[in-house]
Amino acid sequence: GDNETRYYNAPQDMLEALKKLGVPEQAITLDYAGFRTLDSVVRCKKVFGQEDVIIITQQFHSYRAVFIGQHYDMTARAYIAKGVKGAAQVTMREILARPKAVIDLYLLGKDPRYLGDKIELNL
Repeated sequence: GDNETRYYNAPQDMLEALKKLGVPEQAITLDYAGFRTLDSVVRCKKVFGQEDVIIITQQFHSYRAVFIGQHYDMTARAYIAKGVKGAAQVTMREILARPKAVIDLYLLGKDPRYLGDKIELNL
């Protein structure tokens, strides 16, 4: 997720939700440059050094996220989170996002907006 505006901070929201579920904060690494799915997945591999990932997301988004991971030779699996607000809006967005992902990967060779330096995870 990103935090481009002071009104939206997806990494912080996710951190708070995981802590409420009992995940220890030291087991969580936040990525503030996941401006879109392609950025998040590519940074997961190239910045955080992960090859085998579990993506927790809504069902409509899971197919594209796994597709991008597989394109980058990652073992990517998705687990579906419960509930989504504005299902009609996100479905329409996904209808457009899927072909865009194919174009970005296969025609444009699109890179993340910000790749950044490698970050070592203490797993």
